[in-house]
Amino acid sequence: MASKPLTGTKVFLMLVAFFGVVIGVNGIMMKLAIATLPGTDVDSPYAAGLVYDREIAAAQDQAARKWDVSAHIERGRDGAATLRVEARDASGRPLAGLKFGGRLERPTDKRADLAVELSEAGSGVYRGSAASVAPGQWDLVIEGEARGARVFLSRNRVILN
Repeated sequence: MASKPLTGTKVFLMLVAFFGVVIGVNGIMMKLAIATLPGTDVDSPYAAGLVYDREIAAAQDQAARKWDVSAHIERGRDGAATLRVEARDASGRPLAGLKFGGRLERPTDKRADLAVELSEAGSGVYRGSAASVAPGQWDLVIEGEARGARVFLSRNRVILN
């Protein structure tokens, strides 16, 4: 059986085919990577840097108040999550009249974040719920406001089953 000789044209076509496949796969991978990009954590790092000193001062003010704020989150069988926040001052008295809000943030995908509206259910007790919360890891962010200014901020990692 006689084999066909390897010519320059055949080598050229093999190289074109090889690099064509490599470039095609790279193009598909780039398209998929860009389409699934969740976005940036901070839109403007410069602006975030400018407010850094204010964040430090707010954290020091919060620590000086010595409030005891506890949160409990429970995921129901229907997928809803119920959040209960209890707030007490340094002497143990309930903190009433504040405006608390919560967020469930996915650590890996900001598009999945959920807001939890909290309303005062009793003296110093705030409750709210979010529907269709997927199981897994979440960051629970609780913010408290008084007279339009943020007076409390907490961020905790939770696992909802």
